[in-house]
Amino acid sequence: MQKKEQHIRAGLTVAVMTMLSRVFGLVRDMCFAWFLGAGQTTDIFFIAFKIPNFFRRLFAEGAFAQSFVPVLTEYKEHHTLAELKSFISATASSLSMILLVFTLLVVMCSQWISYLFAPGFMDDPEKMHVISHALQITFPYLFFIALTAFMSSILNVYQHFMLPSLAPLILNLCLISTVFLTVYTDQPVLALSWSVFLAGLLQLFLQVPLLLRMKLFPVFTYHFWKSWKNPGVKKVITLMLPTLFAVSVTQLSLLIDTVLASFLIPGSISWLYYADRLVELPLGILAIAIATVILPSLSKKYQHKDSTAFTETLNWAIRLVLFMGLPAALALMTLADTMINTLFGYRAMTLADINQTASALRAYSLGLIAFMLIKVLAPAYFAQQNTKTPVKIGVTASITNILLSLLLIMPLAHSGLALATSLAAMLNAALLAYGLWRRNVLSVVKSQMVYYARVTGSSLIMVAVIWVMSQYLFFHTDGDMLIRWFYLLLYCMTGIVVYLMAAHVLGIRKGDLVA
Repeated sequence: MQKKEQHIRAGLTVAVMTMLSRVFGLVRDMCFAWFLGAGQTTDIFFIAFKIPNFFRRLFAEGAFAQSFVPVLTEYKEHHTLAELKSFISATASSLSMILLVFTLLVVMCSQWISYLFAPGFMDDPEKMHVISHALQITFPYLFFIALTAFMSSILNVYQHFMLPSLAPLILNLCLISTVFLTVYTDQPVLALSWSVFLAGLLQLFLQVPLLLRMKLFPVFTYHFWKSWKNPGVKKVITLMLPTLFAVSVTQLSLLIDTVLASFLIPGSISWLYYADRLVELPLGILAIAIATVILPSLSKKYQHKDSTAFTETLNWAIRLVLFMGLPAALALMTLADTMINTLFGYRAMTLADINQTASALRAYSLGLIAFMLIKVLAPAYFAQQNTKTPVKIGVTASITNILLSLLLIMPLAHSGLALATSLAAMLNAALLAYGLWRRNVLSVVKSQMVYYARVTGSSLIMVAVIWVMSQYLFFHTDGDMLIRWFYLLLYCMTGIVVYLMAAHVLGIRKGDLVA
């Protein structure tokens, strides 16, 4: 029980810090909508920012972190301090050299990369030139943020969660400040791009002092061919190569959305972006926080061959994700129009933009639980250093997403792309869960099924109440900002109270969320 409460405290620490970053992220996106709207400028910047962001999640938070943490845990538990430090330095040297070469190649080939990720803009040379220039500025962000993720992984293994979780706040603050300055420049896209570059540099420097105090700061060497000979580095590379695809299926799906959306009417990329950001709010606050906490814990339990504790930790994470995620998903679907209108519906954001964004939000919300479960279920495989199974599942889900996107884009436009992403995520999560169940890692017992039924019942009661309120309470779609915020907060607070009361009446107790 004590260890599980430690997980909860660690999870709450990450959740609070992540919530702070996500709140400022929401403010950032509101500034984008208010001052830039949903059109050519935002479409171009979102593409230039999404490309390094995709590789960030692929390399830094995805494949690398999921492969590095289990090996680092193994070194921490079973090797000497000198061997541990040697492994950390060798990994840092190898990673930095690969990132440096990759970043330089992309910067030099930015025009071709822009064609690859935004083929729908090829008929507009001026637009492609701006995207290419912006990408040259934003892409080095990958170098900085990947090394930041490397250092954050070390801190997480040593149970330091606050500082790594707070780092994303820097990016949001930089972009918020820059948005206000764009009114004074003729090139807002480039101003925002330089802001991303600066944020990556600051995020990296934020991790350094604590690692120096812990005497775990890596010693970089550019004799990278020697670093690759380190047994730990070889193991990380072996685990990482297949994981590169498996862990980032969701991100690949979202990137496919952007590529296909470039062929749609102007604003489509921005509508998908704003909708995705709202879905990312609960996903980041809960699922990523829990996944960050349980990966080192699962890795340690696997090293100690404690299969019972491994299963209990995984089941606890799933229970907590469903308890928070299901009502959040249903609330987003129910209040999609109200949320988009209240948060983004001002100044440059038109009524048509609001309606189109709300449509995409409802489609993404269908897959929110699946997005969350993927974040929790995938670490169970990686903690066991099993990458083959997630790769197979990832390939299946990615192919499904592409086929569904091509099928749904014609009748539903950008909303069809969002729906395809959600359906593919559902398939991905279901296959991950089935694989763990077949290996007796994920248990399904009667008490859990009863718990899931209670969460579902509580969520449906909450949705019924807020739907009735939204239908019969007077709401000004074009009214004062304070009026819109009052009604949105009223719906949200009422929903939370009703959900917690219904959960208590239906039999959900604190013990269900702790042990």
